[in-house]
Amino acid sequence: MGIRRRARELAMQALFYMDMRGEDPEEMLELYCRCFSPAKKAYPFFNKLVTGVLDAINEIDGIIERFSSNWKISRMSCVDRNILRIAIYELMYCKEIPSKVSINEAIDVGKKFGTEESGAFINGILDSVRNAIEAEPVEKEAETQINNH
Repeated sequence: MGIRRRARELAMQALFYMDMRGEDPEEMLELYCRCFSPAKKAYPFFNKLVTGVLDAINEIDGIIERFSSNWKISRMSCVDRNILRIAIYELMYCKEIPSKVSINEAIDVGKKFGTEESGAFINGILDSVRNAIEAEPVEKEAETQINNH
């Protein structure tokens, strides 16, 4: 298993733990790391994902709800919800990672830790998010042209 895959799995598990406990995220992250000590090679990416998701969680959750038809984030499985959070964080803030890689990794982690339906559910939402992110610069450019005329 690659270092980044391992970091994603650990990040999902840490976010799952924090999500279920609902306590101070910093304390929960510290406790998680003490108990499960992520490998030194995986730690930098793991930490980037977890802290990045926590910093942007309201924005990310809003995106998840926007692109998940008829699903409130609170109704989603905790595994799926946190896999989506990580992948959307990657799509939005980790431009060095190709979007297809982030999506495929999320699907694989979902298949490993989620239900039979997790892979398809995650894929459907992330593909819609990816399309919207890729289309946004075009929309902004068109909007600028309209406003300048």
